[in-house]
Amino acid sequence: MKSELVHPFPPLYDEHSRILILGSFPSVKSREQMFFYGHPQNRFWRVLAAVLGCETPQSIPEKRAMLLSHSVALWDSIARCEIEGSSDASITGVVPNDLSPIFAAADIRQVFCNGRKSHEMYRRYLEPVCARPAVCLPSTSPANAAWSLERLTEAWRDALTPFLGE
Repeated sequence: MKSELVHPFPPLYDEHSRILILGSFPSVKSREQMFFYGHPQNRFWRVLAAVLGCETPQSIPEKRAMLLSHSVALWDSIARCEIEGSSDASITGVVPNDLSPIFAAADIRQVFCNGRKSHEMYRRYLEPVCARPAVCLPSTSPANAAWSLERLTEAWRDALTPFLGE
């Protein structure tokens, strides 16, 4: 059964952020934890830690510190929607997030979308407003079983590396 939900937590960024990674909408586990990529099977934290050359963070403070220390901002394309559980495929009634506070505060050099749904929402609702193209990365979701952890890490490393350390 679908529920109409509002994104329950704020974006993560600071004035040093140079890369913005957008998901679609928080999963049930992320909504419970009130932080990004909360499902233990989601490979986001393992992939990003490998790309950044860090230990995989475990706690929310460790995750925040890893992102901010590497100039990475994190947010989602969708502010409000109807969704069944955590299923991106079920999303309807989308209201996009406002990215302007992030762009006003930080010199974002590149926007990346974690998966097709985030990229689809970005292209439809946000790119016309932001006038910035986004790169679609393969989803770190466990539903993207066709991509191994190693293959995901390689793809993300190839995309993000040119923008790290700027």
